[in-house]
Amino acid sequence: MLFDSSIRKELGRAFSATLVVLVTVVMTVLLIRTLGQASAGRVNPSEVMLVMGYTVLGHLATILTLSLFVAITATLTRMYAASEMVVWFASGQGLAAFLRPVLRFAWPVLLVVAVLALAVWPWANHQIRELRDRYQARGDIERVAPGRFIESAGGQRVFFIDKDRADAETGHNIFIATNEHGKETVTTAQRGRLEVIKGERFVVLDHGHRLELDSATGQTRVSEFAEYGNRISTRLVGPTANDSPTMKPTLTLLSQPTPRHQGELSWRIGLILAALNCAVFALAATRVNPRVGRSAGLVFALFAFTTYYNLLTFGEGWIARGRVGLVAYLLLLHGGVLLLSLGWLLARHHGWGSAWRRRLNGGGA
Repeated sequence: MLFDSSIRKELGRAFSATLVVLVTVVMTVLLIRTLGQASAGRVNPSEVMLVMGYTVLGHLATILTLSLFVAITATLTRMYAASEMVVWFASGQGLAAFLRPVLRFAWPVLLVVAVLALAVWPWANHQIRELRDRYQARGDIERVAPGRFIESAGGQRVFFIDKDRADAETGHNIFIATNEHGKETVTTAQRGRLEVIKGERFVVLDHGHRLELDSATGQTRVSEFAEYGNRISTRLVGPTANDSPTMKPTLTLLSQPTPRHQGELSWRIGLILAALNCAVFALAATRVNPRVGRSAGLVFALFAFTTYYNLLTFGEGWIARGRVGLVAYLLLLHGGVLLLSLGWLLARHHGWGSAWRRRLNGGGA
């Protein structure tokens, strides 16, 4: 049918353009944030793109939903402004008739959002956690980056070694500050090298000074050395003990209905329901007022989308703290938005709002 095919073709062009723009913006923002995490030592610099890819994949459900919402709003706004909607209305196609082609276009997007929310989201979060844990599970010397102060795995030492390469076995301009057994020491040296002595790893320092402060007595001792060995801890940091529901499979959340798990379920299920509701809401809410311009519709769409997703986040916290039940919140929020959207759509389709305004004006006259 010409009506269905023309609407879906227009939506396809708008959706593709919007998706490219949003993915580009999100990747740019995440790249900046991930580079900041890498500079702080929380992410391996060589795995920045991998971490960013997993992060984008985890948030792709939200990106697709926003792209669908903006595409429907932009398409209908253009059609209203170009008087195409008037032509369709005059040919017997009311506003409710647009619901079928919109849903036929949106159902593959909704299916992808469901897969991303239920399966890909926890998997991507788990992969990011594994990358960070593996990077943190390093010995002290592997944690040292050239030209930067790095805290040791146990948090008791701070290193600075000016190395030519991150994997170099020698360095110069060395600074080591420790706080162990009630003593604070600061050791500096011109040069240093890695050696294995009796099965343990040492940093052997050449031509330096050592300042030792006893925290209990306040006594200070300063010494100068030609060669000094400092043992490097070989204890590795194990995986982070993190039982965050965001990394657990959906089946696990269903089989263990704790408040925290139900809060996470509300987010995942809410992403799917929100994608459907956004498609219907965009169709019902989009209109063009010549006095405010075409951009007003897009601004309203973004405001409505932001408000909706903030309610998803708030609901997740409320459910996790036991303030409201999962089913009750899903029905109240998503069911309420769906009923509001369908009611608004029917009111505009039948012109109830215009008839009511005419009746009020006629009664006032």
